[in-house]
Amino acid sequence: MSDLEMARIPAGVVTLHDARRDLVRTVTLEPFELGVFAVTEEQMAEIVGIASRHPRRPAADLSWLRAVRFCNAASEWEGLDPAYTFDGEDVTWHVDSDGYRLPTEAEWEHACRAGSTGPHYGLLTDVAWTAADGVTAPQNVGGKLPNLNGLFDTLGNVWEWCWDLLDPARYGDYRVFRGGGYADDAWSVRASVRRGGAPRMHHEDVGMRVARGGFDGADAAQGWSAAVDLERAATDDALSMGWTPRRR
Repeated sequence: MSDLEMARIPAGVVTLHDARRDLVRTVTLEPFELGVFAVTEEQMAEIVGIASRHPRRPAADLSWLRAVRFCNAASEWEGLDPAYTFDGEDVTWHVDSDGYRLPTEAEWEHACRAGSTGPHYGLLTDVAWTAADGVTAPQNVGGKLPNLNGLFDTLGNVWEWCWDLLDPARYGDYRVFRGGGYADDAWSVRASVRRGGAPRMHHEDVGMRVARGGFDGADAAQGWSAAVDLERAATDDALSMGWTPRRR
């Protein structure tokens, strides 16, 4: 397999915002690894057999379920313990696994910011493919400048799936994606922007980046908790104007 080049992301603290509940939370993170680049078409082709027309472009049009299955396949290829088990389309993350996985959104934002506190870690024209570039498809990875963690394209080019649920009270099983894409204006290409989609959803500007790192415990790690997900899904809080409850 073409190497999944990884960067070691140092421990740190990141502040996350929940717009619907108007909440801010601070997450303390242990060190972990994150892909220097988004997973490419070439890597996706080698692992799961999807045809590659543009080997160095990010693998896009990619559902969340395909992304987590890619993580397990890449782990098995390298003799690592798979991070996920499946019961139909219900996915369990074994947080002590050393295999490839999706980052939590706390990990993603911490790694993307690389110590920066503004919406971008550099001038967007230098670090991100956006609508301002006038391109009509994802671009080869590594074509813009990296952040201070040595990561390319965390902003722009393609959105990247994370492990976390977006907002279970409103959207049920929708998962988060982060970072903005090649067709997005600057407002959407910011380190703090959260969007998401159903696990089977796929769009031409949504891809993935792998993480690695195992942690002690079960069902909670790096800003995510299964118990908190259940609490969020069962909330009785009033929905803000313009927000609709999840479909039952």
